[in-house]
Order: sequence, then C-alpha cells, then structure tokens
Amino acid sequence: MTLEKYQTTIKKMPASERPRERMQSAGAHVLSNPELLGIILSSGTQDVSAVELGRRILCHHPNEGIAFLRNTTINELCEIKGIGTAKACQIMAAVELGKRISLREQNQRYKIKSPEDISRLLMDDLRFLQKEKFCILLLNTKHEVLKIEEISVGSLNASIVHPREVFLPAIKNSCAAIALVHNHPSGDPSPSKEDIQITNRLIEAGKLLGISVIDHVIIGDNVCVSLRELDACSFQ
Repeated sequence: MTLEKYQTTIKKMPASERPRERMQSAGAHVLSNPELLGIILSSGTQDVSAVELGRRILCHHPNEGIAFLRNTTINELCEIKGIGTAKACQIMAAVELGKRISLREQNQRYKIKSPEDISRLLMDDLRFLQKEKFCILLLNTKHEVLKIEEISVGSLNASIVHPREVFLPAIKNSCAAIALVHNHPSGDPSPSKEDIQITNRLIEAGKLLGISVIDHVIIGDNVCVSLRELDACSFQ
C-alpha cells in the first residue's frame, strides 16, 4: 500500500483493505508492521490515520525499524508527532506482553547445552541496547533455565557485579548452577580484561557456595563469545 493511501482515514478505505477487517478475514500474519501498530493505537489524529502513526513510529529510528520498540520508553514515543501518553502506553503494554509470552515459551524446559543456547535465549533482548546489561541464568541440575535475573545496567565493574548481588537470587531459588551473560553495545563481543577478572572472581565465589558458573557469554551485534570456549577463565 502506498503512503498516499494511508493519508486518508481508515474508515474511508474500502472494507477489504482496512487492517481490522483484513485481520479478521485472513489473520494477523498478513498485516504489515504499520498496520499492526495501527490496530494497537486504535485511532489516528485529525491529520493522519492510525496506520500512518504506526509508520512514523517505525521511521523514528530508521536503522532499527521495529526493533526500536523493544527497548524504547514512553517519553521517547511521546516525542513522535501524534503520539501522546495514552497511545505510548498502549504500545508499551503490547510490547511487554510480547516479551513475556516469548520469555515464557523460551524458559519452559529450555536446556542450556552450549553457548549458542544462551545466545538464542537473550540475543534479541541484548544486542540493541545502548548500555551494558549483566544478567544471569538460574539453572537446575539438568541445566534447565529456571529464571533470568537482571543484575546490573551500566559499564561492568567489580562494584556493580559483586558476588553477593549475583548469587543471592541463585541461593533464593536453590539453583545448582548459573550462566553469566552481558552485552557489548559496540557490537564487538570480544572480552575485556575486566570481563575476565570479574568472571574468575564469580567462579571462585560459586565454588565456595557450591553453585557452579558454567559459562560467561558476551553478546554483540548478532554474534557472541563464550569465555569457556576461549578458555579464558578457570571454569570447573
């Protein structure tokens, strides 16, 4: 569909081309991203349709497209012309529901056998972030994921990635093991000297607690590095 067609109101479109009617007749999968956002927004403004507002959202960060929605904020959405607090909240609610559904599906009996399994679980959540986020996977004796815990946001250092902060949720959940994960906003997952130092410190703490650290995976832009595979740390 052309931009000119979207500059009219949806009500004036032929019924067969209206997003809601098309969803009812053919399913959500046939709709474009702007059309799906238009349905979430429900209404447009006096000047543009809901679908055109959806297009504006997707163009707000042209290099990211729909991935922009994964980590946006209400305030950032409100910077887009035609998007107020109510519409921004509608979008954020839909995105959060999608995240929770995805996480529930991924976490159910999701077993960690390799660094690639860790990457598949968290790549899409971490690769686009502008700050470093450090997470741990809480694992049972079969290395099945019980829970994902966010430990810190910001440049990694020993003060914010302290053993007590890392192992407290593991102890509370009676975990047998954990996996460490963090992202590099630069897109290059190569470990720094500090990454290696922090990992060794956490491995030693885990030995004292009887909770093994099975790996530390660093996420870049659609690529990852395993410190275990690099043989960079003293994993058991």
